[in-house]
Amino acid sequence: MSQSFLVILNIRDDMPDDLSPSAQIDYDRLLGGLLVEGFDERSCRSRYQFARYHRNAARVPSPYLIERLRRQEALQKKCGPGTKSYNNAAKQLTSTQSINGTSDCNYLFLIIHAGMGNRMLEMTSAFLYALLTGRVLLVDRSKQIASTFCEPFPGTSWLIPSDFPLSYNEFTERSPESYGNMLQDNVIRGNTYRSLTSARPPYVFLYLDGDCASNDKLFFCQDDQQFLQGVPWLIMRTDMYFVPSLFLIPSFQDELSKLFPEKDTVFHHLGRYLLHPTNDIWYSATTYYRAYLAKADKVVGIQIRVLETKGILQRNGPFPHVLEQVLSCAQGEKLLPEIGVTNEAATGNNNRTIAVLATSLSSWYSDQIRERYSEYRAVDGTTVKVYQPSHEEYQRSKNKKHNMKALAEIYLLSMSDVLITSAYSTFGYVAQGLAGLTPWIMYKPEKNLYKPENHVVPKPPCGRAMSIEPCFHQAPYFDCKAKRDADLGKVVPYVRHCEDVSWGLKIVNETRL
Repeated sequence: MSQSFLVILNIRDDMPDDLSPSAQIDYDRLLGGLLVEGFDERSCRSRYQFARYHRNAARVPSPYLIERLRRQEALQKKCGPGTKSYNNAAKQLTSTQSINGTSDCNYLFLIIHAGMGNRMLEMTSAFLYALLTGRVLLVDRSKQIASTFCEPFPGTSWLIPSDFPLSYNEFTERSPESYGNMLQDNVIRGNTYRSLTSARPPYVFLYLDGDCASNDKLFFCQDDQQFLQGVPWLIMRTDMYFVPSLFLIPSFQDELSKLFPEKDTVFHHLGRYLLHPTNDIWYSATTYYRAYLAKADKVVGIQIRVLETKGILQRNGPFPHVLEQVLSCAQGEKLLPEIGVTNEAATGNNNRTIAVLATSLSSWYSDQIRERYSEYRAVDGTTVKVYQPSHEEYQRSKNKKHNMKALAEIYLLSMSDVLITSAYSTFGYVAQGLAGLTPWIMYKPEKNLYKPENHVVPKPPCGRAMSIEPCFHQAPYFDCKAKRDADLGKVVPYVRHCEDVSWGLKIVNETRL
């Protein structure tokens, strides 16, 4: 691998100010109205320069979504950290008294954890829930959020203040404050809060990680939402994109239909609105793009995630069957040209260049693809160049530099013209959603997602996704109305089971079915 590949995506803290102001460039810097003027562009260049590096036609946000975003911004400013409303609400957290009545300022506090892809999905899910329920979204400041993402709301901060009165990092699925445990212990359904029509606890902890119990998943039921509506503080921990299940809650359905007439655009719109990489990350991604990808006739993004494990560390290969699956998919779907059996030049005058952007914890796959296209010419004469910005060997989700590189690579992938992604990977989900691209997903047998397989390339090796939306991997299967387990992928036509995880749920657009 060329040494320059490693240098140019090395996250820099001394970012030079050498990018032209985006106001002088003809592109939709406000993303169809998702964004507002007024932020200092030099403090967060990615906010107004996103469209400059994305060649795909973006979906158009609805006027109603734009209106609701402006209302949410006003709420965040009115009730955010440092305001009298916030200070009063924070004092309630240590009160032993139940809460009667309602407040103009209720809060959803998201505890951040997991890898970068999951973080972006959980933040977007929490933001949509806050939007639907009229809550102020605040996020955990202890997980490097300020060094990876710009502030999204004008005139306020979404970072929880450092003097927040609760030791929230001690909350687990066993905490008595969790909603599931409160239900199980009859704290709510017994003779305490739920029997009093207006009384609510000062806060409730929502444990919605992928391993949450059935009582925790009652969060997605209508009756439970009615109870939670009156709780001033909801403290949420999740590593999931739980948006599809929000579409199954009756009280949210009309609002969601107005917000997203094209239902499969939730992450596409909210991710581009909410998540703006900080300057050093954006500089690394855009500099790499301009150096290696911008002049290509087509950029093919290939995201490789190997889920096999050995001990506590992920095994990333080399696995020859994964390499063959990548090439079989890319060539079979005409995303990359076939490789000739000789090194003779193709007939005709073909000056076309394809840039392959590979992301993987291992460099072996991109090295092999580069070697094959270097050893023999493409049959149609196309020049194929292969690039990989970094290879970290294994995931280190608690390492700051690792997370910053991961975020830069997610945005680089989203600058592709076409995408091939790995099944079950949130990294790929985020890139496709930001780009607005329907990817080709490389299949993996579901029964052994994390266990070694027989190392045979699946047939077919990949398939086109139904939509650009991420998958909710651990969606509930309890029918709240019928009070029994059911197939929730058949309740409404726009919530289906995922292509790569048959028990998961994802949103599709009815007009694209």
